Amino acid sequence: MGSAAVRDEGPYNLRSDGKPGVDGYLGDFRRGPAVFTLYDLGHDHPGRLVKVTDYLLDVDDGAGARECCRFTDEPDDAPAWSRAWNSDPWCPWIMQQCAGLIKAPDTA
Repeated sequence: MGSAAVRDEGPYNLRSDGKPGVDGYLGDFRRGPAVFTLYDLGHDHPGRLVKVTDYLLDVDDGAGARECCRFTDEPDDAPAWSRAWNSDPWCPWIMQQCAGLIKAPDTA
């Protein structure tokens, strides 16, 4: 899927939320000039009986990482797309790529 390996921790590899890019890294994929990177943010409430995992998808088209969307593994939840990506024609394809990375992370 992605061609980049897990990146080194450093000041130039931050997620859109400001945390190190190695935290929760699941992999990346490309389309055109855009590189999408998926992160596992962990469970929303660790004490909850039913665990729901939160995910962050960043996009970088050369201007640095920006949030593309956030979503969970809860089947009834819809992705929360950033304003720039809301209703974009790539959205279904993007979510298919994310599903593939969740099933088979590119962390080797």
